[in-house]
Amino acid sequence: MSSSDRINPYRASRRRFASALPWVFIVGVTAGVMLFRQWVHWPISQTESRSPETELILKHSGSADVRHPVDVLWTIDGDTFEARVHLPDGLDVATRVRLRGIDAAELKASCPEELQMAQAATVALRGLLGQGAVAIYNIGPDKYQGRVVADVATKKTENVSAAMLASGHARAYNGGHRGAWCANASR
Repeated sequence: MSSSDRINPYRASRRRFASALPWVFIVGVTAGVMLFRQWVHWPISQTESRSPETELILKHSGSADVRHPVDVLWTIDGDTFEARVHLPDGLDVATRVRLRGIDAAELKASCPEELQMAQAATVALRGLLGQGAVAIYNIGPDKYQGRVVADVATKKTENVSAAMLASGHARAYNGGHRGAWCANASR
């Protein structure tokens, strides 16, 4: 025993506590994260973040070619609409449908040109969906809760996304970062 330990017998126990301090910190942080997740209901998996309606649609979607008739409730913007999806067994579920493979300008525009393009795209989509006999197929989950991504067909238009691209009201989009519309307003 050193002379300093004889003078202060608590010094040896402090060394033991100091060596355990990093582990106490790790356990505390882990417990804090677990409590925080429960408090804010942080989703652990992709399926936990989906709404019950979306889960029901995905469960009944079948193969990519199976078409489900929908009633269009309203057009939200140039690439999304609200619909009542008619599923097998007489189930009807309301959800938002995002058109697969395209991106249209946003109504929450950053410049006047983007707002004009967004309004024109919304009118164009409303016109296509107004053709009647709207159906969705190749249904998949979207990154936003309460929404699905799907291909859309109408009585006169086999692929609404392709029609929106061909008319210049949308651009191709396959996930990832979307470019700004204001920078591309001259297109």
